[in-house]
Amino acid sequence: MPDTNFQGIGWNAISKTGAVAAGGAGAVDAGIKILEAGGNAADAAAGTILALNVTDHIACSIGGEVPVLIFDAENQEVKSLSGQGRAPLSQEAIDWYMANGIPPGDMKMAPVPSVVDLCITMLQRYGTKTFEEIVNPTLALLDAGDEDWHPNLAITLRRMVEEEHLTSGDRETKLQAATDRFYGRNKDRNDIAEELEAFYIKRGGFLRRQDLAAHTTLIENPVTVDYKGYTVYKCGTWTQGPYLCQALRLLEGFDLKGMGHFSADYVHVITEALKLAMADRDEYYGDPVFVDVPMQELLSDAYTEIRRPLIDMQKASMEARPGDIANMKPVKEGGVFRPGVGGTTTCVVADRWGNVVSATPSANVHREERMGGSTGVSFGNRLRSLNTVPGHPNCIQPGKRPRITLTPTLVLKNGSPILAISVAGGDLQDQAALNLLLDFIEFDMQPKEAVTAPRFATAHHQDSFDPNPNREEAFKQAGSLAVSDTVDPSVQEELIRRGHQLEARAGAIATPVMLAIDQDSGMLYAAGDPAASRHAAGLDDE
Repeated sequence: MPDTNFQGIGWNAISKTGAVAAGGAGAVDAGIKILEAGGNAADAAAGTILALNVTDHIACSIGGEVPVLIFDAENQEVKSLSGQGRAPLSQEAIDWYMANGIPPGDMKMAPVPSVVDLCITMLQRYGTKTFEEIVNPTLALLDAGDEDWHPNLAITLRRMVEEEHLTSGDRETKLQAATDRFYGRNKDRNDIAEELEAFYIKRGGFLRRQDLAAHTTLIENPVTVDYKGYTVYKCGTWTQGPYLCQALRLLEGFDLKGMGHFSADYVHVITEALKLAMADRDEYYGDPVFVDVPMQELLSDAYTEIRRPLIDMQKASMEARPGDIANMKPVKEGGVFRPGVGGTTTCVVADRWGNVVSATPSANVHREERMGGSTGVSFGNRLRSLNTVPGHPNCIQPGKRPRITLTPTLVLKNGSPILAISVAGGDLQDQAALNLLLDFIEFDMQPKEAVTAPRFATAHHQDSFDPNPNREEAFKQAGSLAVSDTVDPSVQEELIRRGHQLEARAGAIATPVMLAIDQDSGMLYAAGDPAASRHAAGLDDE
């Protein structure tokens, strides 16, 4: 969907009453219109997310997923909303996966669609608007579009609006009716779910109406860590997000500001901390409904202190080194090995009442599958973020959430929101988020400066989209380090001397948006990396 009709929306914005930063300009415009109409951040985020599934389709889809972190100003708390679909409930399907793997480019790789229920749950719990009000900007985009799937998705969404109109009761009841029609829980009208099931069967998938009807959006407590007076919030271990918290704990023991922004020491120590944190991610993380992830221990002082000395300031590690949390040892015996050498979008919103949302919509829609059948609901590949290793925390099971890369970030200071970050880029997401977070905390950069500053990332980790039962074979590239090509050549040379397999990369490393709140003035500063085609806008202050 081209953004030519929204040329007034740029890549950074300042406002005191509301701001949105996201992917396509049309989606940012949708969120701003909802704020202008008196909606709050939850309303605007839901509207932006739905519109992104048009403007940023392929990178995300109504049939995909979207984890959310929200600061609720009324209750002064942060919650995580699990907009992530699950594996099929059928044990026969799971047995097939265990025997045959989780195939790429096939309907069998798709989880239950979760975006619709996520948006409606967020509206019920935190919003003020009807489904019709928040979906109208998306319908306008679909009606103006020329893709073959646009009319089909518009019909699906209008069926949900129709259900909202046909239902008596309060706003929350009407919203529930709209989502029930999509997921086949309506006694009288289950047309959407019936068409989705027919599409799944035709495409050879395992999802059925029972999987749709069983889907719910869990509202959970986030994982948190304190870093230099800031409290960082991440979704749980059904995402990769907590490893950013682990990396911050390791980095507490180093004077990052004293090293200097983008010095060789600075890039090196952060990269080595990321390697250690991601090794634990790959070893321990999974859906906490199914597995007991020792998150408290992984973030503990004792564990952090035994892991930190593994960072050699003069030498890049070439090993994958998960820790031994059960025996509180720095590395896991038999777990260390020396390995051989997607699509997502973004959304952050804040309103005049102090509510803040960070969301990361995705789907990795395959282009040949973008039509989505009669419903226009295309599918993604997120079941490939599970694996088929018996006993592994992230092994596929009936109804299990994959451990996904999608990972919004919220940061509070003195109990109030100060920063929201969303990044697209698969395994790069939390690495880029850490770059931005430290730009802000250590070097006082506002979003406009941070999203355009150099970034770096490593592929020294398992590929989150490779379900290979041999997890060593799923490892991407030992010692790799990509840095922006604007980094000083002498810094690049020193990093190479320390053993990093360095690549100087032109263009954006990952795809971030960022929103900061000045707690003294209440001013909102929003920006998206223009090199990654991100957009931002703010309300005109009265």
